[in-house]
Amino acid sequence: MALIKKIRQRTGLAIGVIAVGLIFFLVGGDILSPNSTLLGGKSNEVGEIAGESISYEEYIQKIEETKFSFQQNTGRTPSEAEMNSIREQAWRALIVERVFESQYEALGLTVSDAELVDLVQGKNIIAELRQQLTNPQTGEFDRTQLVSFLQSLDAAGPEQRAYWAQQERMFANARLRIKYDNLLSTSEYANSKEGKLEHKMTNSIADVDHLFIPFYAISDSLVQVSDSELKDYISKNPDKFKVSNAIDLDYVSFELNPSGEDSATVISEIRELTEELRSTSNDSLFVVRNSEGLQPFSTFGPGDVLPNTLTSNVDEFVEGETYGPFLTNRSSYVSHKITSKFDGTPKMRASHILFGAQDLEGDAKEQVRQTAQGVLKEIQEGLNFAAAAAQYGQDGTAQRGGDLGWFAKADFVEEFANVSFEAKSTGLINRLVETEYGFHIISVTDLPQTETYKIATLELELGPSDATRNDVFRKADFFAANTGNAKEFVANAEKEGYRIIQANNVDAFARNLNNLQNAREVIRWAFNDASVGKVSQVFELDNTYIVATLKNKYEEGTASLDQVRQQVLTQVRNDKKAEMIKEKIKDNASLEEMQALFEDVASLDNTADLRLNASVLPGVGFAPKAIGAVFGLQNPGDISRPIHEDVGIIVLKLNSLTPSPEIADYNSYQRQLTLNASQRTSYMIMMALEDLANVKDYRYKFF
Repeated sequence: MALIKKIRQRTGLAIGVIAVGLIFFLVGGDILSPNSTLLGGKSNEVGEIAGESISYEEYIQKIEETKFSFQQNTGRTPSEAEMNSIREQAWRALIVERVFESQYEALGLTVSDAELVDLVQGKNIIAELRQQLTNPQTGEFDRTQLVSFLQSLDAAGPEQRAYWAQQERMFANARLRIKYDNLLSTSEYANSKEGKLEHKMTNSIADVDHLFIPFYAISDSLVQVSDSELKDYISKNPDKFKVSNAIDLDYVSFELNPSGEDSATVISEIRELTEELRSTSNDSLFVVRNSEGLQPFSTFGPGDVLPNTLTSNVDEFVEGETYGPFLTNRSSYVSHKITSKFDGTPKMRASHILFGAQDLEGDAKEQVRQTAQGVLKEIQEGLNFAAAAAQYGQDGTAQRGGDLGWFAKADFVEEFANVSFEAKSTGLINRLVETEYGFHIISVTDLPQTETYKIATLELELGPSDATRNDVFRKADFFAANTGNAKEFVANAEKEGYRIIQANNVDAFARNLNNLQNAREVIRWAFNDASVGKVSQVFELDNTYIVATLKNKYEEGTASLDQVRQQVLTQVRNDKKAEMIKEKIKDNASLEEMQALFEDVASLDNTADLRLNASVLPGVGFAPKAIGAVFGLQNPGDISRPIHEDVGIIVLKLNSLTPSPEIADYNSYQRQLTLNASQRTSYMIMMALEDLANVKDYRYKFF
């Protein structure tokens, strides 16, 4: 299936976009979502898929392929956060390959050489390729671009040639997946009995009264639950409490905050620099050299937001003056110099509602004009402009109330710009404005302004100095060096007045400890090197040092009581409360009498149009058992038994039942059921195959 000699090196960007798009299709997920960090490991096995071991080297190779696709697509090296997600994407790709290869082989699904050639240069060029090779003037697929690089792949470098070979495999895999998904989705079928049932579910309507008694109607203090009952509940419901590898940690945090001396030093330094800024003749060069801020020199025109530290501390800006230093909310000090103040290009702000009439003529165009004129009249009579824009606007500004932001006269077509800039006051322009795009209703929100500033900003961060860092580290290191086990950890922390923080049920792939980010190194230590009771060395996180001790380590499987105590306690307690509520209301004949027993918390409501296919009871929440029960009642006036839902106890009274009417055929319901099932098939099969593959993930030992 090699096409190396038929494809040329065009641009890495275009091919990269194709690669990323196909990765999304084959694997799913977001390549830019945050996940874990690559740190290396001790074992050569990163996991198992369908009984086959996945080596560290194979996984790294897949990461490199995915990373290369990202680089070709974006033209840059991925950040650490993006690398985390690329690693996850690579793992998912390995799962997909292992899971589906055997399925393709069993079904005899293949992609021939001729078929693959057709995907990249024939009549059925792959959609991702067509989207990237477009004529910039027409926006249409440009076959000449394709031909031009098909003819000279031999001139491409080895890296690009190897990369295209990877794309060939991806094209083939994508086509195989489409064939497989289509084969399964077209096998879905709903028979006439299923269609009839769907019709009944959709069109059976009940008028019901429903009493809702929440579990908090019974005080927790009135319900006693023993550990043996909690353990028994877990043993009877193991599937509810499946957990992955996890740990409990205790740790002491040594915050890296600037000292008083650090603050004084920064203040002194920025005061000196501020005086130099005040007298320098080259403001931009000075702040570029001395500022630690991201934008040391900026131009602010009409509508641009000036620095908050400047506007909140200075009432009037004078050209040549220097203001500050001021403390920011970013833990830094800033000073600003108004380098120049002048009249720039006039800009104004307006909103509009576009009624598109491009390419329309005659009666069709006149109809659009009349519609626009009618809306203008409504606005003149009091209709909110933003609401009208959201309802009638036919361009991207509609979703923001028609707001065009600040713009110069040259930014818009002449007819629109002339009318807008000639306005003498803010507010609605009381006539339609016609342009090549259609008819506009315009509201001026800010008249033209010209005032422009060039501002030099000097910023110094307020952080811990090296001396402060060393001092904090010495304290953390002393604590770690003199703490040999969990008992000493507690004793030494109490002696030094350090707060012990708990991080419980930490997943093997977690990156954070409570609110401490980028704590992956600590978590890897706990899973790979630590035993229960062991105390760590000092770990440096973003703004803190921590010393940790491993309290518990949990294996994958059914959770222990310690891991899920609160969850199980709530469930068992609610079960007991349900029986108590049932017992209390059992001798009452009406919903009103039952409500009176819990008058402060129980609610009694009516739903006149409850459908059999509903799962939510208005005013109560998710209650499928209760809804099913009411449609099981035989006669108006019948009251259901108390129904135990997750939210509380529900009792229902049937007022009337309108059964679904008979119809001639149920084909439309059959088609809808078939369509719904076929749309779910791909996902459901993927989940089933992954489950059967018994994926074991050991990557936490490496990354």
